[in-house]
Amino acid sequence: MGPPFRFPEDLITLQAAWQQTYAELAQAPAGTTALRRRLITLSGALCTHPYWAASADWRTGGVELRRAAHTSAPADKEAAA
Repeated sequence: MGPPFRFPEDLITLQAAWQQTYAELAQAPAGTTALRRRLITLSGALCTHPYWAASADWRTGGVELRRAAHTSAPADKEAAA
């Protein structure tokens, strides 16, 4: 097992917002344009976050980030855009 990752709080918040938006999009029967746009915006913000510029192991870090966002965000918490 590798070293534990320490992610900036804003990066975890972005990932939690992405996951929440993705879940909402999966449940939306129609009118998903706003959710799709939000998901694209959040994806761009996640991919270009300064944390990844300093990290050489971004693939493993991405998996750990999703885990951290999933465990740290309450299910009913409104994620910031």
